[in-house]
Amino acid sequence: MTDSRSSAWDFYSQSKPQRRKTNALGESTWFNWTQYPDHGPGAELLSLPTGGRALDLGCGSGGNLAHLATLGMRAVGVDLSPAQLAKARERWPDTEGRELHQGEALDYLASAESFDAIYSVFGAAYFTDPALMLPAVLERLKPAGVFVMSQYPAVEGCYGCQAAYISRGPEDDPAVVKRWDYGTETWEALLKEFGFCEGTAAVLPAPAEGKRRIGTLLVRGVRREKSWRATAK
Repeated sequence: MTDSRSSAWDFYSQSKPQRRKTNALGESTWFNWTQYPDHGPGAELLSLPTGGRALDLGCGSGGNLAHLATLGMRAVGVDLSPAQLAKARERWPDTEGRELHQGEALDYLASAESFDAIYSVFGAAYFTDPALMLPAVLERLKPAGVFVMSQYPAVEGCYGCQAAYISRGPEDDPAVVKRWDYGTETWEALLKEFGFCEGTAAVLPAPAEGKRRIGTLLVRGVRREKSWRATAK
């Protein structure tokens, strides 16, 4: 199943153009949480300290990673698709402070170092059971570390694990990709259940201009400064 999904995301990568050379402000790197250009908050949601260490789960072609690296952060990305990672290396070939890893997000989290922030922009956190993803993320966050993810909002009445087909090319059957959709209240309850504090979830509306009206779900949680065990003492 991993190989079929990897080839599906490779095929997806071939159909998706590279990020624009500059954004509306003329910047060559920038952070974007939403499916709309020049819209929404930026890297400030991560609350990274100077020189902090951040992990991108499902980093794709690496635009957000490149931006964090230019800010002086240590930016680490993991993605299932070799083609996506190749696009990241091609676009930003000599980016200091950036690391790229190919593989499953949960596998990487199992043996990774600690991070000041972990995030996922329509990435691996969208396509992984939160009962597995959230504890794994919490384990790798430093005290007071931040987790943020963005994805499409759930369709009313279509909650929990949803399945979709992703093309692997004209000669192969499509791969089955699962994603997890919940309303904002459920996401906040999940963050609390798995040990995050200051857990919030909200839908950022689409830009006022244009015909597209689907917003972006933003989920954010903070690891407690002290562990539950330490607090109990």
